[in-house]
Amino acid sequence: MYRWAAGLALVQTVDFFTPIVDDPYTYGQIAAANALSDIYAMGGRPLTALAIAGFPKNDFETATIRAIFQGGFDKLREAGVALLGGHTVQDNEIKFGYAVTGEIDPARVLSNAGARPGDQFFLTKAIGTGVIGTAIKSGRAPEAAVSAAIRSMVQLNRDAAIALAAMTVDAIHACTDVTGFGLIGHASEMASASGVTIRINANAVPILNGARALAGASKSGGMRSNLDHFEARTRMSESVDADLALLLYDPQTSGGLLIAAEAGHADAVDRALTRAGVVAVRIGEALAQSEYLLEIA
Repeated sequence: MYRWAAGLALVQTVDFFTPIVDDPYTYGQIAAANALSDIYAMGGRPLTALAIAGFPKNDFETATIRAIFQGGFDKLREAGVALLGGHTVQDNEIKFGYAVTGEIDPARVLSNAGARPGDQFFLTKAIGTGVIGTAIKSGRAPEAAVSAAIRSMVQLNRDAAIALAAMTVDAIHACTDVTGFGLIGHASEMASASGVTIRINANAVPILNGARALAGASKSGGMRSNLDHFEARTRMSESVDADLALLLYDPQTSGGLLIAAEAGHADAVDRALTRAGVVAVRIGEALAQSEYLLEIA
């Protein structure tokens, strides 16, 4: 974020990744929604984007490249974002994404720090895109699971961000989007930055259709990294099913927002998100800090 001498501040982010679905147009859509998500999570409004891409030099159809760019462009247009240009290089592995520039009110910046004991936590998208994506690569993902994951990943976090921006300034204490570190990783970062412990009700966490059945056999490298990095400071109840526990570490692509709402405003936040058409689920609360960053019950 860059603050000018007066008025709104500039906010910038960048994100790109390799394909996680087979259809090139859908891949472009997901890449755009994912890149825009950081701006929404901070309480900003994305304005412009620059494409970043790498494609193989040989044996790669230009129609596929065109479809990827078209998918991304259409998702940017849905978000009201202007594509100004970009840069493409030759790469043996396909990569695509965007650098996004937006505007933000310096007095209403949302960060992953600021959660307080008593805050209620909402999650605006179901989790499980990581295990489904891994299953897609090995040809083991049922069509219903693939469809559920795609619907989630192409969905913008815009409506949730607009609903939060309309709340009073003291209603939301912290916010982050749930992406590569998974729900446990991003919640852990929020707990650490805020000086609290977050208790999550595992059975309340929304799960994408088909993800739970795939969890045990579709562990991605990202899930293993998240387990290595965050497990030590997470107290997992023995009552939590093993597959569900794995999904809480599952790295997400274009995941939802994790929102810390002040307890007295939580019901109003719930109503505002519902009016905006956002299916937000209350999944936990903040406690006074303990030896653990997270308690999963």
